[in-house]
Amino acid sequence: MKKLRLLQALGTLLLAVVAMPALAILNIFATVPEWGALAEELGGDQVKVYTATTALQDPHRIEARPSLVARARGADLLISTGAELEVGWLPLVQQQSGNPRIQAGEPGSFEAAQYVVVLEKPTRLDRADGDVHPAGNPHIQTDARNIARVAAPLAQRLSELDPANATYYRQRYASFAARWRAALAHWEQRAAPLRGVPIVVHHKAFPYLEAWLGLKQIATLEPKPGAEPTAAHLTAVLASLRQQPAKMVIRAPYQSDRASHWIAERAGINAVVLPFTVGGNENVKDLFALFDDTLQRLLRAAQ
Repeated sequence: MKKLRLLQALGTLLLAVVAMPALAILNIFATVPEWGALAEELGGDQVKVYTATTALQDPHRIEARPSLVARARGADLLISTGAELEVGWLPLVQQQSGNPRIQAGEPGSFEAAQYVVVLEKPTRLDRADGDVHPAGNPHIQTDARNIARVAAPLAQRLSELDPANATYYRQRYASFAARWRAALAHWEQRAAPLRGVPIVVHHKAFPYLEAWLGLKQIATLEPKPGAEPTAAHLTAVLASLRQQPAKMVIRAPYQSDRASHWIAERAGINAVVLPFTVGGNENVKDLFALFDDTLQRLLRAAQ
């Protein structure tokens, strides 16, 4: 009899467990690593994040592969940079996914650039000027202040899409915001020696970093945005550096090192690969490490 009652009790418990509703997890499709990392900071164990690209890929030039379409098909929230960073591939992924939740203008579509002041908006549009974005420069993530500006509305969007866990998202955001403010103050104090330091860039990917830290860009290795450096242009850049020296030449991990090393060797300056986003090197596993590592590399090269 006791054994029967025990079996009945276990059976009742099992039925109760089976009948419990599954915890709803928000499926998030992030186009680039920085927004995937931010979604994980804010969403914790209530989100499942898929990031479509890595730091070793040029986010402008991604193919709308079937695997990306399949991931987008099940997404509750799409987080992109916007400002036409993903214009070459993301609209096709959205369209082919057939997912009404993540189409442009829907609550499940979030564009980070809408929440920051976008720099370098062109005064004219001409293909002869290279890959110029009509909405301005989309590489907003290199300014740590922009991460904070995006975090608040993103946390709000998570709460709107998943109101049952709104309190959880607010708590996660409050914790992240406090830690980010403290880190930001520390980074800006450390970065004081970088103000006014002249730099060369491979691609115009760092105006937000320059504006934040006071770096002074004096030359670009690309003759036009998106165009490969040419021998003639590099020779002209080298000549200009002999008149106005720089401290370093910087590039992102997905860009070839040939042009920057050519300039660095002949101009006697440092060639610096900045992580650019989460995963840019083995040490950069989250957003805090992204800026820790960036500052360390810049300060070392400026000495």
